[in-house]
Amino acid sequence: MKAHTTWIRTIGPYLFSICLVVIIFLLAISLGSVHIPVRTVFLTIVQEGARLPLGVELTDSHTQIIMQIRLPRVLLAFLVGASLGIAGAAFQGLLRNPLADPFTIGVSSGSALGAVTVIFFQLSFIGIWTLPVVAIVSGFVTLCLVLSFTRLVQRSLATETIILTGIIASSFLGACLSLMVALSQEELRHIIHWLMGSVGMRGWSYVYLISPFLALGFILVWFCRNELNALMYGEMSAHYLGVAVKKKKFVILLAATLLTGSAVAVSGTIGFVGLVIPHMVRLLWGSNHQHVLPLAGITGGGFLILADLTARTIVAPAELPIGVITALVGSPIFAWMLYRQNKRKQGA
Repeated sequence: MKAHTTWIRTIGPYLFSICLVVIIFLLAISLGSVHIPVRTVFLTIVQEGARLPLGVELTDSHTQIIMQIRLPRVLLAFLVGASLGIAGAAFQGLLRNPLADPFTIGVSSGSALGAVTVIFFQLSFIGIWTLPVVAIVSGFVTLCLVLSFTRLVQRSLATETIILTGIIASSFLGACLSLMVALSQEELRHIIHWLMGSVGMRGWSYVYLISPFLALGFILVWFCRNELNALMYGEMSAHYLGVAVKKKKFVILLAATLLTGSAVAVSGTIGFVGLVIPHMVRLLWGSNHQHVLPLAGITGGGFLILADLTARTIVAPAELPIGVITALVGSPIFAWMLYRQNKRKQGA
């Protein structure tokens, strides 16, 4: 009986999250300017996407809309949300602070500056991979500068100081982005639309672009899941437990930056996903990173699909930037988290 209960507690969160994401996934493809029945969406994906011969007659227009427009968009939203969710979980676990995420630490702003530089100067030294590689490198450089400045100000890497330094870095990099927008002419519309965050009109090429970085980043951070659990008790405790702290911290930071940079490269700056989702996962399912990391990925993907669906239907036929929706949802939750954390410190 006890083993059965443990199994339910372990598998239950995954079954619930996956079922919820599948429902959101099908609805997001079904709803839009042209309504397509969910049954038709499912049959089209199975027959045309998975190439399983069901012998069902499908409408060419519906097939075109599903396979070439909505399916890649929804898949891209899921992959971006999953990347940001996993990266946020890694940053929060490493820094032992629920307020840490790629956006507040400055990694997203650094990646955004790198990506906008590629767009502004029309760089293409390694073809289609130029955008994500430059975004990842600039995000990692920003993270290194934030950590270096924090250590300069305070010998220990206190999480509050890291977050404050990240906010300063984000403000400075935001000013650099504004300068590039002001100087741009033909690229102006593209840059502004990209900065507000969107997964629309990207196509299958962007799905293929982010997929290897998501896989690599998740594998790297997954192999550090036990070390993340140990680091929750502090670096000294993790060291006594046999963790190679410096080496594992570097791997975790590299993995989280890979995930953040690739997400920013294909979708622009989308805030609060990496902040809200891991925090909610911990509240619901516990703080063991063996479960937090995959559940944050699944839930983050589902959340961004839902945010994108809201962005393109709430003021239809117009479309809101997806970053606006995530900010409207994430800002109040961020304020609540800050209030809750301060109350907890006062109580302690």
